[in-house]
Amino acid sequence: MSEEASDKRARLRRSARLAAVQALYQMELAGAGASEVTREFLSHRFGHDDEPGDYLAADEAFFEDLLSGVVKAQDRVDETIRSTLKTGWKLSRLDSTLRAILRAGGYELLERSDVPVGVVINEYVDIAHAFYEGSEPGFINASLESFARRVRPEAFN
Repeated sequence: MSEEASDKRARLRRSARLAAVQALYQMELAGAGASEVTREFLSHRFGHDDEPGDYLAADEAFFEDLLSGVVKAQDRVDETIRSTLKTGWKLSRLDSTLRAILRAGGYELLERSDVPVGVVINEYVDIAHAFYEGSEPGFINASLESFARRVRPEAFN
C-alpha cells in the first residue's frame, strides 16, 4: 500500500472511530439498537465524494465492525474495563462518553489484532481530546494501556 493510500485509510478509520464513539453514546442515551443507529449513520451522517455539502468521510465497513463488535463483545469488554478501574470504581460511574471511548478502544484491543496496540491507544486518546480538556485523555490512555496489557501482553515484550 502506498504512503498516500495508507494515510487515506488512517484518516477514514479515524473518522469511523469517532463516529462509532458518537453512535455508542447515542445508543446508550436513546436506548437505540446497533442496527438502527448504524443505518442512521450510513444514511445521514456519512457522505460520498459526489454529494454536495459537508459530510463525514469514513471507513464505513470499519465503523460497522466497531459498532456491532462492541455490542457482541460488550460483556467481555466491560469486564476487562472494570478490571482496569481503581478499586471501588464502577463502570456505571463513568461519564457516558468515557464509557463509549473505552468500549470502542477495548473492542479493538480485544478483537482487532490487525490494529497495533499503539495505534488503538493513540487514536482513542485523540478522540478523548476532542471531547475533554481536563484529565480524561490521560485516564483513557492509562485505562487502554492497562486493558492492552491484559489482552495483548505480547505487545509489551
